[in-house]
Amino acid sequence: MNFEYDVVIVGGAFSGAATALILKRKRPEARVLIIEKTAEFDRKVGESTTEVSSCYMTRILGLTHYLGHHQLAKQGLRLWFSNQPDQRFDDCVEIGTRYQSRLPSFQVDRAKLDSHMLELAVRAGCELWRPAKVTSFELHNSNGPKVSTVGDLGERTASCRWIIDATGRATMFARKLGYLRPNTEHPINAVWARFTGVKEWDSYEWRERFPGYTNRCRTAREWATNHLFGRGWWVWIIPLHGGDVSAGIVYDSRIFKFPEGPSLGQRLLAHILSNPVGREIFGSAHAIEGDVHALSMLPYYSEKVCDPGWAAVGDAAGFIDPLYSPGLDFCSYTSYYVANLLERSLSGKDVTEQLRHYNQQYPITYRSWFESLYKDKYYYMGDADLMSAALLLDVSSYYVGLVRAAYRDPECAFLNLPFSGLGGTLVRNMMNFYNRRLVALAKRRWVAGYYGRRNAGWRELYDGFVPDIRLRKQISRGLRRWWKCELINLALMLRRASVVPAHQPPTTVATEA
Repeated sequence: MNFEYDVVIVGGAFSGAATALILKRKRPEARVLIIEKTAEFDRKVGESTTEVSSCYMTRILGLTHYLGHHQLAKQGLRLWFSNQPDQRFDDCVEIGTRYQSRLPSFQVDRAKLDSHMLELAVRAGCELWRPAKVTSFELHNSNGPKVSTVGDLGERTASCRWIIDATGRATMFARKLGYLRPNTEHPINAVWARFTGVKEWDSYEWRERFPGYTNRCRTAREWATNHLFGRGWWVWIIPLHGGDVSAGIVYDSRIFKFPEGPSLGQRLLAHILSNPVGREIFGSAHAIEGDVHALSMLPYYSEKVCDPGWAAVGDAAGFIDPLYSPGLDFCSYTSYYVANLLERSLSGKDVTEQLRHYNQQYPITYRSWFESLYKDKYYYMGDADLMSAALLLDVSSYYVGLVRAAYRDPECAFLNLPFSGLGGTLVRNMMNFYNRRLVALAKRRWVAGYYGRRNAGWRELYDGFVPDIRLRKQISRGLRRWWKCELINLALMLRRASVVPAHQPPTTVATEA
């Protein structure tokens, strides 16, 4: 059976459904087909949103009512550090907000969110083939792009003016066209699961045992994205609507080896229990059978993301790292940009410049985001001093560069991919510099035996981030902590120089520092 459409979107999860929904709102008469291969959506690596993606979902997509009733409000990021397996819970370092978050963000069950988005797209007038597997596609057919599928309704073929790749990590176009590239500079892997029986972070028991811990914080630690950190790895702990908890580890295979064990779920739980904070929270927890997942070599990108007749959105264009939850940010920017491009094309306008800009700017955005936030970050993750400085500077930069623009004018902000223009270049260079310095300081501390030494006995709770001049308080705090680390590094270098014979050549580590 042959069908004709204006746009065919392959993949019905968040990015594909959002692209379809925005297009239908801009151009209701557009004939849009969504092809989704699965009968039900599955879990994603990390299940949390940021302020930018939350702005997109609430102010652009109009999901405020749904998110408030069916997902959990998120109360910022909370980081935990330790340096001894038997360390007391209240002796571990805690870094996070003291009060509730000023801007909305959410802990999301991605399977439920994706299903709701697809339902909205169908209600808006999109046709849906599900389950249907793409067997072949042609992008340069003389009569326009064509895609063939097989599913419950048999074999079907759809002709169209545009095909959009929203297949996520399957990266259908990038693989088939030879544009897919692994990010070998960032060899990270992930294992995650859903857990039951996880202890509540704000229960009465904590007040009895650790009154100082409970009295210092004015918001619910339960609703934050809690992170456990070690050298080369981090663990997320995310509460979900209904009571289950999503927990997973992401680790750099150059630095950390995931422990052995009889099953992935048991190995993940054993690692969490080896951490004093994890032991308190997961002491009676167990992984839900059949809901354990793993991915190796998480980061990748497509060298080309569009051409006349096709474009890639969301994870089909690339993925970096789940730390700070940037995945839905990329989905937001790319889906809105491509939906606007499609609307212009279907209206008869020339989109050559929009295609050129998307192909040129996406690699810049990907590379800049990676180098400024993630490159070699796993070397200093396990040190509370260094990671505290990074958190304050990273999030402040994010607010200055992206959050302020998104809330000031969402429609304009999401048409401009991050790190574009002179301002984006300056921010990228600044972030690259302090990230490289923190990596060098971590390597020096590791060789000197000082790494993680201050992962005990202190707590840093700040007021929270806001997209205005008050950010200077968090920026100055992050700078002071970074500069303090630089002074400690200088002391370590002088101490080492005093015990090294004069004739001994300098070491590689000294050069790095």
